[in-house]
Amino acid sequence: MRFELQHKDPSTSARCGRITTDHGVIETPIFMPVGTVGSVKGVYHRDLRDDIRAQIILGNTYHLYLRPGLETLKAAGGLHKFESWDRPILTDSGGFQVFSLAPIRKLTREGCKFQSHIDGSRHIFTPENNVDTQRIIGADIIMALDECCPGDADWQYARKSLDLTKHWLERFAARFRETEPLYGYSQTFFPIVQGCTYPDLRREAVEHAVGIGAEGYAIGGLAVGEPTDTMYEMLDVVCPILPEDKPRYLMGVGTPANILEAISRGVDMFDCVMPTRNGRNGMLFTWNGIMNMRNAKWARDFSELDPAGASFVDHTYSRAYLHHLFVAGEMFAGMLASEHNLAFYLDLVRQARVHIAAGDFASWKDSVLPGITSRM
Repeated sequence: MRFELQHKDPSTSARCGRITTDHGVIETPIFMPVGTVGSVKGVYHRDLRDDIRAQIILGNTYHLYLRPGLETLKAAGGLHKFESWDRPILTDSGGFQVFSLAPIRKLTREGCKFQSHIDGSRHIFTPENNVDTQRIIGADIIMALDECCPGDADWQYARKSLDLTKHWLERFAARFRETEPLYGYSQTFFPIVQGCTYPDLRREAVEHAVGIGAEGYAIGGLAVGEPTDTMYEMLDVVCPILPEDKPRYLMGVGTPANILEAISRGVDMFDCVMPTRNGRNGMLFTWNGIMNMRNAKWARDFSELDPAGASFVDHTYSRAYLHHLFVAGEMFAGMLASEHNLAFYLDLVRQARVHIAAGDFASWKDSVLPGITSRM
């Protein structure tokens, strides 16, 4: 993987660049649709490629490990071939999913023991077998195994959690460097910077991760219960001390406003289930505001879903039609809304890139934030 920093905004820390992988180029800033189990829920791959123009999608190690399982993925030749996706893929280590399984998991220096949410079977992720698992899945970019600390944890818990993440990272990096990709193309790994909401721990995490050395760095443990302003404060701590010549990935974030604020602080890569999950529940993100498509006010509104988003694939569908589909319980409603929201998120980061290159990102951001955060 290679990263080329192309432009920096003169009045913020926003930047744009280009990541080159063996499966293609990723222009940053970038939003990555979440394809947890090998699909972006409710969206055809052809639409991801041709209409939404996704440059990279995600898979999740925890879910893919459990189902379809490593034997199937290896026999298929890796996740790219299994799901017929020829562009880059990034996989999370599964640490966040294990974090969410608190009642049925146990963390030790050895690794993380957990029960399957599917059948209750018992498993363990160690840094070593997590590398091996992600080698078999075959993503272009893989994440180091970490513990995702709760956003409201006290300093003592966060201290112990970071120590565990650092220990696992050292073992993960060693295993990664003594193994090879399985399918004839390169893979790279990102350490995950943890430290909860404590600046001293975040700085320590960055120093340790940079000392390990990698081709990019992820920022984890944010948007997990802490106030939004605190998340921005942690980005203000972390981003200036991460290497400028490496991409920075903020995991699991977030709203369109979160993304623009994080871009302004120097973040390059994002993922979140919000566009598809909220879309399935009738929430649409547009340049003019947020719409609840179940609201009766749209029943006879025959205007486009987002007139300002003229390039979107769904511009031929009216608000009244999508309202009708949701009220009628049609699965097509969730599909259209998911595709619309992903198209909006990708358009958002494309526009950010244009304005970073033009040198007017700060004024553009300030001009669009009131619109995209309002409720219609």
